[in-house]
Parts: sequence; C-alpha cells; structure tokens
Amino acid sequence: VNLRALTSWVGIARLFAIVLSCLTFSLVASTGYFGGPYGTWCMFTWCFCFAVTLLVLLLELLELYPLLPLSWDDFTSAFSMLAALMIFTSSVVFPATFISSPCSSNQCARQAVATTASCLCFLAYAAEVALTRAKPGDISSFLSTVPGLLKVFEAYVACLIFSLLDEYTGEPGLMWCVAVYSICFIFTLLIIIFTIGRCLTYIPCPLEKMLVGYNFLALLMYLTATILWPLYSFRGRSRPDPCGRNCWWNKHLGVTFLTIFNLIAYLVDLVYSTRMVFV
Repeated sequence: VNLRALTSWVGIARLFAIVLSCLTFSLVASTGYFGGPYGTWCMFTWCFCFAVTLLVLLLELLELYPLLPLSWDDFTSAFSMLAALMIFTSSVVFPATFISSPCSSNQCARQAVATTASCLCFLAYAAEVALTRAKPGDISSFLSTVPGLLKVFEAYVACLIFSLLDEYTGEPGLMWCVAVYSICFIFTLLIIIFTIGRCLTYIPCPLEKMLVGYNFLALLMYLTATILWPLYSFRGRSRPDPCGRNCWWNKHLGVTFLTIFNLIAYLVDLVYSTRMVFV
C-alpha cells in the first residue's frame, strides 16, 4: 500500500475532488430536477469525474497502475485537465439552466450548494493540474507540459463546438468550418491517444517537428474558420426576437467565441512547441 498516494498534495487534491463531486451529484439527485440534455450532461460529468478519480486513487494506493499498458503520468495529466474543463462547464451550465430567481425554496438552496461544491471541485482539479504540470526542461510526460495540456483543451473545445453546430448545410463557407473543426479534432485526439498508449515512438519521422508543423497548419485552418464562420452565419440574418435557449443565433454566437478560443490555444501551442523543439 502506497500511503503517499493519499498524503501528497496531489493525493489531497484528488480526495477533495472525490468528496466534492460526490456531494454535488448527490445534492442535485436529491432535488430530482436535472432532466433534459443540459442536466444529463452535468450529472454525467460529476459522476464520471468522481468514478475515474476514485479509480486513479485506488490504483495508486495499491500500486497497480504499472500493470496497465499505458503511460500513467500522461493519462492522469490528461484526465485532470479534462475533468477541470468538464467540471467548469457544468458549474456554469447548471445554475444558468436550473436555478431561477428569486431563490427561496429548499430545492433552490440545494441547487445553490451543489453549484458551490461544483466550483470548489473545479478548483481541486485545477490544483491537481498545477501540481502535476511538468517543470521547465522536464519532458518525461508530454501531456503534463503546456503543449500537452493545450491538446486536451483544444479537443474539448472542439467537442463543445460540435454540440452547438446547427444549420450549416448548404453554405460552402460553413461546411469548410465544420471540416476544420473535425480534422483538427481528429488529429489532436489521435495525438492524445497515441501519447497515452505509448505509440508515438513507432511514428517513422521526427515527432517534435511534426507536431510543430501540425500546430502551424491547425492555426491557419482555425484562422480561416474564425473569419468565415461569423461571416456566413450572420450575413443578412438578424437576431430573432424572442431568442430562446435553443435559438440558432445563440448557438452560432457560441461557436464563434469557441472558435476564437481554439485559435488562441493553437497559437500558444505553436509558440510553446516551437520553443521546446528549436530553443
């Protein structure tokens, strides 16, 4: 038994994440009010992060993780980053969707406490990301470096974009943007999977320079999408009144901002990757 898995700062952060995620989905489940796609997503996020973090803690406590055919440090770094992003999204979506004003009922109070616990859970995962991030010069675990963490961020933002895509067929510009999102997502996901599965060494080319080239191409593709998506989405179309939760305008505006976020992420990724390889 490796007690350091519980007593180290990373272990303490994971314990907090387990307790807070369990508290969050228990409070929300007790209200019985989490239906629809947004509520289902939030409940899945809290339960998924709770289950995987508990499994990670048990594997490290019993020292069974060396038996797994994967890069453990890459896996835990990627998961902690993914969990932080998922919990952050749920902490924003849940209160915006289910908590109404004024908040005076017992159900609303439990939802507010659950939201607070979810925000604290995000801080616990963010602390784990900070604690496990590779120090300058340490590249033993690629997904714990800044470019590796950005790969997880880029893939997650692409998933959010896919969830908001609506009414893009028939417009060549919008279809090109969807192709950009899909191609970059697939390649980024493959990099993450190959890294965790220790398969990158089998690629018959200089891996570091290949990643720099990919980041440069992805940056150019996202630059075109940043220009074309709002141009073709809002050209000659005004915002509907009223514009409800599933309004196409809100979805297209969300895709616009997420595209900009990913453009910035690929730019920072390119800068850091270039420094790691050539500097």
